[in-house]
Amino acid sequence: MSLWTPGGEHEVPRDKPQQPTQQPPADPTRHDPAGSAEVGGVEMDEDALAEALGIPSLDELSDEERAQLEEAMAQMAEQERQLATTPPDVVIANHVMGLYELAAIHLRQNPPNLNEASLAIDAMSSMVDGLEGRLGENEATLRNARAQLQQAFVGVSSAVEQN
Repeated sequence: MSLWTPGGEHEVPRDKPQQPTQQPPADPTRHDPAGSAEVGGVEMDEDALAEALGIPSLDELSDEERAQLEEAMAQMAEQERQLATTPPDVVIANHVMGLYELAAIHLRQNPPNLNEASLAIDAMSSMVDGLEGRLGENEATLRNARAQLQQAFVGVSSAVEQN
């Protein structure tokens, strides 16, 4: 059996369960390839960690649940593959446009959520300005989108003040 962690996939030994042992403080999320993890200074085998987190053992899953888990893992692996082959400037542009949408949503509320819209616009500006010259062919589009959003913010703010 193996367990996926942010540190990678690890084989989990089944022959002898280890009891958590107290270790000196270290990186609270350290994982080692031997199938144990250090959490908050306590070393736990992967089974004990999964149990502490309320994650069922693969042995406890029905065939249908296993098939669903395998399908989900395959989908995640495919998404990771696609993300790894997508140029970072395209992914970042997508996130910046997410901030654009967030600001627009807050501006469309009745009454408008000006503080929330302002935060999203500022975050968008930070990314566009902070990555100047590195956003590829999307940079001009992102700058124009931000300018339109800022104009909309000024218009909505003026309308709110007049009411």
